[in-house]
Amino acid sequence: MTFKPLALIAAMAIGIAATPAVAEYPDRQIKLIVPFSAGGGTDLNARTVAQFLEKELGEPVVVVNRPGAGGEIGLSELASSDPDGYTIGIINTPGIITIPIEREAQFSLESFDFLAAMAEDPGTINVLGSSDIGSIEDLVAAAKEKPGRVTVATQGAGSAGHINTLLLEQAAGIDLLPIPFDGSSAGRNALLSGEIMATTANLGEALTFSEGTDWRILGVMADEASPMASDVPTFASAGYPVIGGSLRGIGAPAGLPDEVREKLEDALKKVSDDPEYLKIAKQANLPARFIPSDRYVSILEGLDKSFHELWETTPWNQ
Repeated sequence: MTFKPLALIAAMAIGIAATPAVAEYPDRQIKLIVPFSAGGGTDLNARTVAQFLEKELGEPVVVVNRPGAGGEIGLSELASSDPDGYTIGIINTPGIITIPIEREAQFSLESFDFLAAMAEDPGTINVLGSSDIGSIEDLVAAAKEKPGRVTVATQGAGSAGHINTLLLEQAAGIDLLPIPFDGSSAGRNALLSGEIMATTANLGEALTFSEGTDWRILGVMADEASPMASDVPTFASAGYPVIGGSLRGIGAPAGLPDEVREKLEDALKKVSDDPEYLKIAKQANLPARFIPSDRYVSILEGLDKSFHELWETTPWNQ
């Protein structure tokens, strides 16, 4: 038997004691950045996810609003944060793609690790229920009869509503008149007051706006009808394959450790399968749809390609 000198044993004991324990992720509060003001559809979506993600991870998930510049301020903060899993954020299309196309931004798609999409809120075009425009076909016919005179409210240059309008113009060969407003609610009010002829909104917003009002959703900009409004046709069914709206997902700064990424992805999948989460989302007109990371990235890359092509022919900031 070989005996180690007492000095060596003591040194080994000190070394073991001095080695810090590696904490298992997460062991403290997580920040979830929302690049828009409180109270909107994206914010509501983020807070609903945060509530259930907190349950899955066992640590507080605190929503922090960082509005401004169409989402650029919050997305820039997320991109520049430490990739340790303690700062994540909700990411919207089209802004995550269109902002770097239209101006020099502090982020690109490569700045983020995309964990999962949690909601797909397709774009819609809406009119008054009493309007002579009663269908997608009527809208196209009116625009062809009066080029540039059919007014459509959007949420400003480069917004989802504005880009959706441009995509429809391109697909149908028509000329609409986009009118910028400060958000979907302002567009709703302008429509109800008769100030404009039609307004864009994501489906969740349109369903909320339609409650108790003279409102008609003409169509959804999706590849298939939404379970939330199965009686509303797609633009594709009318011959105009326009896909647009807001795909909302959760992302983090690029470079997450594999084990942290896997834990977040797994937790988000569990959130999306939680019956209580789905119940709350439905009550709030939030179109929940889980899309795993690889498919989510593929969709974003496809949108990036189509938005670059649109920018070449129809720059939306002019």
